[in-house]
Amino acid sequence: MAQPKDFGYGEEQEMLKDSARRFMEDKQPLLALRDSIKGTEDPYFGENRTGSYDKAAWNEMVGLGWTALAVPEEAGGVGMNLVTAIAVAEEVGRASMPTPLTSTLQSTFALREAGTDSAMSWLSKIAEGTSMTLAIYGKEGSLEADSTDITVSDGKLNGISWYVQDPQKIDSLLVAAMDGRTVKLYCVDLNAGGVDLEFDRIVDLTRDQGRVTFNDVPAECISEDGAGTLQKAMPALLTLISADISGGCEWLLQTTAEYAKVRTQFDRPIGFFQAVKHPIVNMMILGDQTRSLVYAAACSYDTDPGDSHKAAHLAKSSASDTAEFCANRATQLHGGIGFTWEHDVQIYHKRVMHSQQLFGDGVWQREQAAAYF
Repeated sequence: MAQPKDFGYGEEQEMLKDSARRFMEDKQPLLALRDSIKGTEDPYFGENRTGSYDKAAWNEMVGLGWTALAVPEEAGGVGMNLVTAIAVAEEVGRASMPTPLTSTLQSTFALREAGTDSAMSWLSKIAEGTSMTLAIYGKEGSLEADSTDITVSDGKLNGISWYVQDPQKIDSLLVAAMDGRTVKLYCVDLNAGGVDLEFDRIVDLTRDQGRVTFNDVPAECISEDGAGTLQKAMPALLTLISADISGGCEWLLQTTAEYAKVRTQFDRPIGFFQAVKHPIVNMMILGDQTRSLVYAAACSYDTDPGDSHKAAHLAKSSASDTAEFCANRATQLHGGIGFTWEHDVQIYHKRVMHSQQLFGDGVWQREQAAAYF
């Protein structure tokens, strides 16, 4: 099936994207972030970090209908497509906003693919403002659908789910668990009895990551074919995190380009020198390539599901490589100030490098994409 013009990105998506950008700029999330993480800057020797989270801003997002964007209309949502969702996710990354919105959007698409009555019930809760994240991986970090260390017996979950994103910001979990040899998906309230959290020390200052332990936790099954559901939803999961990276790299590009105009050396702006201007041009080229692949992947998911996995793997592959290149060049081209705590470049650097590894880096994505050629 031929993709629509401009990937289906039209006036409605442009208005939403502009609105999201103004919202993020108004909130100035990094100012609040710096205040909240004083004393925890060092991920290895600092104090335990409480995830920075503007609850009031989240409530405004709910009021604006962003949690309901991808929720089907029959579940009380807006029923928009993935292209619309990534327009917002890209702005979240551009602002390095500490928020569970991207995790909630990923969970939304997984619930949509489940399609059961239980899944629709949880989608209704998300539309009303319940936040959710994925708890689907085991300790070994395998990216296969059956990597979970959680088991289920008599409708109760036991075990540990690893590498869970934003556990300090969310209300509920979408959990992958083994029932015998079958992967099933369950939804759990984070405040349910028997659910315990431990937090990882990570370099990303804008997000938190942790381990969730389940001890005989009653859970509602939303998909008897969890592996199949996750496989169908994976293009959306990959594309959303790729959009976050794309937004962050755009900020790194624009900030570095502006700095190269005002920082002088040998009586000239440093942007005059080829050793500076050429890497900035390469940042722009890679960023544009990633953005095109991200929107192509979202459009494929919306209009041509048969090609969506290949497109999503290519998008995440490009995003992962762009994250490393743009983060490194932005830090280097800012010179001494780029390495300091005082500048925001280091915050974006850490965020996009964390995102680079989520759901597989560029090498792994290319290995997966090769199977579709």
